[in-house]
Amino acid sequence: MPVSETAHIADSVKIFHPSLVNLYGCTIGEDTKVGAFVEVQKGVIIGARCKISSHSFICEGVTIEDEVFVGHGVMFINDKLPRATADGALQTEADWEVIPTLIKRGASIGSGSIIMCGITIGEKALIGAGAVVTHDVQAGDVVAGVPARLLRTTKNSNPAMSS
Repeated sequence: MPVSETAHIADSVKIFHPSLVNLYGCTIGEDTKVGAFVEVQKGVIIGARCKISSHSFICEGVTIEDEVFVGHGVMFINDKLPRATADGALQTEADWEVIPTLIKRGASIGSGSIIMCGITIGEKALIGAGAVVTHDVQAGDVVAGVPARLLRTTKNSNPAMSS
């Protein structure tokens, strides 16, 4: 059952290949599009009018606001110190803490990017393809590289978003 009954998916969401996704315990807003081979874990909130491209992984602890673009093969991380075991036994959910990540309205994340946990990507920020984002990205900023570094700040007609 790739789309679990525990997923709260708006009626207008378009899932291109429902048998090729893994969606459970998440919330997906109106008019969002979800590509093939996408996993969205429990507790994730995805807003309205987003595009989640194929082969992306959105883990527990991630919140994506409205009108966000997530390119192909984007990976989110929710644990700064991942381990398979704790004192020699396989870890369970009780052995680690989810570190939240926030993607603000209108941001775009390029294909193949990795988004580390505990960060915020600001409104209308642009993450270049293949970037590894390890720190907050301010509204309107364009970052790229490994680790992601500021390339430029875009001007925006909204005074609240100007730097």
